[in-house]
Amino acid sequence: MTSTTRDLIDDFLAQKRLALVGVSHDPKDFSRALFRELAKRGYDMVPVNPNLMEVEGSLCFDCLQDVAPAVAGALVMTPPSQTEQVVRDCAEARIKRVWLHRGVGRGAVSRDAVDFCHDHGVSVVEGYCPFMFLPGTPAFHRFHGFFLKLAGRYPAAHAGVGNRE
Repeated sequence: MTSTTRDLIDDFLAQKRLALVGVSHDPKDFSRALFRELAKRGYDMVPVNPNLMEVEGSLCFDCLQDVAPAVAGALVMTPPSQTEQVVRDCAEARIKRVWLHRGVGRGAVSRDAVDFCHDHGVSVVEGYCPFMFLPGTPAFHRFHGFFLKLAGRYPAAHAGVGNRE
C-alpha cells in the first residue's frame, strides 16, 4: 500500500529545478514527452542518463552527483532494478524529494528504494504519473486520475508534509 499523500506530490511539483532520471534516447518515448511538458510549464528540467550527451537541447548528466547547480527533486523513470541505486545517488547528492514514476505496471517503484528513502529522510512519491496532477492536462491523464479516485487509490491530502525550497 502506498503512503504517498497529495501534499508530497504538491511539494514535489512546487520545486522549479528537477532532474528526470532515466530519460530515453527515443524522442517518442513517454519520458521525453513528460520532460518536454514539464519544461514547457516552466520547470528547469535536467536530464540524467549515462548513455546520452543531450536531451531536447539540454546537457545530459551521467549521474545526479554530477548535476550543478543541484536540483530540488528527482523524477525517476528507471526500471525497478536500478531505482535503489538512483535513490542512493539522490541521498549522496542531497536531493530530498524523489518521485518514483508509475503509469502502468511497477514503473520505477521498488520496495527497497522506498524503504531507503524513508530511512534517510528523503520524501518519496511512490508511483503515480505527474501528468495526473498538472493543471490543464490532456483528458487521458485526467481520466486516469478519475479512475484512481473511483477505486479509492487517489492520494489524499495530509497536512504538514513537505518543505518548499
